[in-house]
Amino acid sequence: MAESHQPSPAFSYERAFSRNIGWLTTAEQATLRGKRVAIAGSGGVGGYHLLTLTRLGVGSFHLADFDSFDIVNFNRQAGAFVSTLGQPKVEVVARMARDINPELELKLFPQGVNQDNLGEFLDGVDVYVDGLDFFAFDARQRTYAECARRRIPTTMVAPLGMGAACLNFLPGQMTFEEFFGWGDQSELEKALRFLVGLAPAGLHRPYLVEPSALNLAERRGPSTDMACHLCAGVAATQALKMMLGRGKVLAAPHGTHYDAYRDKMVHTWRPGGNRHPLQWLMLQLGRRKYAKLLAEQL
Repeated sequence: MAESHQPSPAFSYERAFSRNIGWLTTAEQATLRGKRVAIAGSGGVGGYHLLTLTRLGVGSFHLADFDSFDIVNFNRQAGAFVSTLGQPKVEVVARMARDINPELELKLFPQGVNQDNLGEFLDGVDVYVDGLDFFAFDARQRTYAECARRRIPTTMVAPLGMGAACLNFLPGQMTFEEFFGWGDQSELEKALRFLVGLAPAGLHRPYLVEPSALNLAERRGPSTDMACHLCAGVAATQALKMMLGRGKVLAAPHGTHYDAYRDKMVHTWRPGGNRHPLQWLMLQLGRRKYAKLLAEQL
């Protein structure tokens, strides 16, 4: 579903984003105006990704989400308000983004990302930004595989505790599948490999004060608004560097993890991804821990 609106008479792109100039050149700002970003997921991190990139001056987006806002989203999601309860997330955040830039070109995918619309979702896209739910295994696996095939750069920044863990996948370099090794594994194994691969340093683990809040059987876990905001800042910066070709982009098997609660930042390097000996050991320990936790929850 494509949408376009006539710009407001009071709106001026140049004036609206003029305070970006200095960190961006005028030519770079004009370049961002012509870029198209795909964001799958419009909830926790996805909504903030959209609003941050919109304020950066990116001119076009493909947005996908099949869900509607619920009261349990209030603690962290950009579009979650009493006034938006029950409304489709993708439509709500699209309205919010257009309230920033009425000239935006938006293409909405209210069925989310699936096998039938993935090609259209990625058509003409310069960067893919991952805002999918942690447990969206099939959609995530298909999307990254298609991005690798189309040579679309991607950035994934996960909200963990009160911090953000970043992994980028660039054309011609290590792919999502090569790093995580999902294949046709079970959902529980994919969840474990995803969690361990996202944040090998595990900066968030020491202050998880209620472990039972992580319920794999019910596909839910604890979250914070601070982490979502941090993720949006990191993801937009990575996307900016990819779109402008300026600044070094660390790509998998390199990753970064910043935790605001512990005031720590780490740069991780795991050649082979989850096949790395340290990752293998963490996976073994994780299987024991989460098998016990899952048995208690089922």
